[in-house]
Amino acid sequence: MLPSQALLPAVVFALTALQALASDTFIAAVYEHTVILPDPTQEPVPPDNALALMNKNMDVLEGAIKEAAQKGAHIIVTPEDGIYGWRFTRESIYPYLEDIPDPVVNWIPCTDPSRFGPAPVQERLSCMARNNSIYVVANIGDKKPCSSSDPKCPGDGRYQYNTDVVFDPQGKLVARYHKYNLFVVESQFNYPKEPEAVTFETPFGKFGIFTCFDILFYEPAVVLVNKMQVDTVLFPTAWMNVLPFLTAVEFHSAWAMGMRVNVLAANTHNTSMAMTGSGIYAPAGARTYSYNIKTEDGHLLIAELDAHPRLSPASPPAVSWNSYALSVERFSQNDREFTGIIFEDPFTFTELTKPEGNLALCQKDLCCHLTYKMAEKRDDEVYVLGAFDGLHVVEGQYYLQICTLLKCPSTNLSTCGEPVETAQTRFEMFSLSGTFGTSYVFPEVLYSGVQLAPGEFEVM
Repeated sequence: MLPSQALLPAVVFALTALQALASDTFIAAVYEHTVILPDPTQEPVPPDNALALMNKNMDVLEGAIKEAAQKGAHIIVTPEDGIYGWRFTRESIYPYLEDIPDPVVNWIPCTDPSRFGPAPVQERLSCMARNNSIYVVANIGDKKPCSSSDPKCPGDGRYQYNTDVVFDPQGKLVARYHKYNLFVVESQFNYPKEPEAVTFETPFGKFGIFTCFDILFYEPAVVLVNKMQVDTVLFPTAWMNVLPFLTAVEFHSAWAMGMRVNVLAANTHNTSMAMTGSGIYAPAGARTYSYNIKTEDGHLLIAELDAHPRLSPASPPAVSWNSYALSVERFSQNDREFTGIIFEDPFTFTELTKPEGNLALCQKDLCCHLTYKMAEKRDDEVYVLGAFDGLHVVEGQYYLQICTLLKCPSTNLSTCGEPVETAQTRFEMFSLSGTFGTSYVFPEVLYSGVQLAPGEFEVM
């Protein structure tokens, strides 16, 4: 029997544990980090120099982690490249890499740092999680030796992976993910031999994780949501706000809406490379977000989320896109069509020549339908309906189907598709739909000043 003086703390602990296990909500945090970058070099720096740079970045991240924990956060996501930055060759990144074991080894680096050789970065991240009783998600580099008997082994005898790690509140390594869809400039890393679908269970739902460019591909993004049935996606990213995906906030919020999951998106912050835009997104819209292209400040975001969003009454119901597309009134196709380029993709356009109307526009198997009404038709602004159905090949290869209502930079139709800073025309209403050949449809709305407008658009 417990002594009476110990009984009350034990009861309080038991109730707290039960409450955590039964929790329907949790507090999430993401940190947009202005990464301290190494000096560009073709040659590897000494390991101590590499660790010194990483410790400078981890000093900043540790401050954010402590603040998030003090404000009640259960988990925090930090950005891709957030610990060592970029500007690397395959050779020069090597001193920044560590051997990251499979989480099945049941390892707490904070208490057993030398079990798998030198791992000062993993040790420190583990201690951040343990000392603050919070899940910590970070992006670092993994190295794995390989032999000549492996036909895919690189000439230097090792694989190098862009890697996400997750440490639980005890500091244990519970997840390791190797980025499968590398961006075109990531020549310092290898592709994993097979795509990984990495998940882990928590008292507040099932989590999955992938990195940046992965969000545009079936594996792992769709697999995690549809086959693994995760509740929340952890998303370290280094997202540049360039066409065709402007901006991070709009696209990631739309992805959460379209896939009906929570998304914790932590972006790196670098205004010279147009990197900004982090947020905590639910299927019903953004819970909180930040987009700052004016200063170099980092930013911590914290919000409450439903642990199981598909079961939440606040989440929109699942959509049958095929049924919706069949119910849309068919408009006669416009005969005033012309072509234009958006980020090297050939779009078909038609101009909105009247203050209000109905338009239809097709390219291959995609037909886009627009109903609109302007408050006033301006002579100095041109708007077009656009359609693209094809293979996008600029920084990788993936198929896109896009219906877009956009403003042209000038009244010269040859400029349609080029970036636009501002728009003055006010639309009293518009409805844009398409006969998409997929159920993965993500609605985005951009406004002047690149601001998200929660509640201004919806999945119908």
